[in-house]
Amino acid sequence: MFDLIVIGAGPAGASAAITAAGSGARVLLLERGRLPRNRVCGEFVSAESLDLLARLLHSSGQDLLAQAHRIGKARVFSDGLALAAPVDPPAASIARLDLDIALWQAALDSGVEARLRVTVNAVEGRDPFRVVTSEGAFEGRAVIDASGRWSNLTPSALAAKAKPRHKWLGVKAHFAEENPSPSVDLYFFKGGYCGVQPVALHGEGKGSRINACAMVRADVASTLSEVFQQNSSLRERSRNWQQLTEPVNTSPLIFREPRPLDGHVLLAGDAAGFVDPFVGDGISLALRSGELSARSLMPFLENNLSLEEAAQAYRRDYERKLLPVFRTSSKLRHMFLLPRAVRVMFLAVLQNSPSLTRYFVKKTR
Repeated sequence: MFDLIVIGAGPAGASAAITAAGSGARVLLLERGRLPRNRVCGEFVSAESLDLLARLLHSSGQDLLAQAHRIGKARVFSDGLALAAPVDPPAASIARLDLDIALWQAALDSGVEARLRVTVNAVEGRDPFRVVTSEGAFEGRAVIDASGRWSNLTPSALAAKAKPRHKWLGVKAHFAEENPSPSVDLYFFKGGYCGVQPVALHGEGKGSRINACAMVRADVASTLSEVFQQNSSLRERSRNWQQLTEPVNTSPLIFREPRPLDGHVLLAGDAAGFVDPFVGDGISLALRSGELSARSLMPFLENNLSLEEAAQAYRRDYERKLLPVFRTSSKLRHMFLLPRAVRVMFLAVLQNSPSLTRYFVKKTR
């Protein structure tokens, strides 16, 4: 019998597991994949979550934070216009190849029982829950699902309702670029956008590596080389890039109102809601929602609240602290993907109103 079973060992799941174990809970962390792994991700961690990440990684992961590129500026390129805004305080750029394995090791160091290559097939019952997996069944007083946007645990009714007009996909790879700008650069075009920023692998040092990660409609482009042709500034910049990693992709990318609960199972990270990637706060929201879900459960695990009360407390805190970010980012994405005349007008307003630009950046954090 475990106090808590966490499904998925990405940033959200690892954050939940480490937080709960640090409060004295007996935690089981289950991950269906292998580590290290590359994921479609902007690899951007906003400053608001760097202190949380430092606490989660303990002393063993501090060198990962120390070597990370600091991103102090954001630039937007769209329709021949360029917009720059400060990222203050600066964010960090951390490769998922390094981040996921560092969080996994931190979970082990915290006393979490963690298992790789275990597929969760079903979650049954309640207090205790019975989690049925490819390695047998486990029992836990509480369950946090951090298994991602879509998994076999996604309710069939929710999956059936998700029928977007266009199919969106994500694709990413690392490239070499001479003297990359210490900024996160967003290139918009009809049917998508691509983010570019410097990134360093652990032990490699701050060199010429950059991360290019795009969200694009499948009828517009399906490869990064096709994506690069959609924006004239990006096409020119990428001309001399050298590819360093094999591309990874994911689809479909489907946006919906975040849902922090599935019955009495708490949902964290992308399992709760998929934030618009261009705001660059996916990792940050995953870490924060994982910590929030674990802290919400602790009064129940200490027998001071019922599971229902703990779950509803998480829902309220999620909606108050995290839901506004999803709503603001969704509105901004729709503005950037509107017809060209509207986009140009919107960008012109932002260009002439630095305070408004800073306001929008703050509201997506």
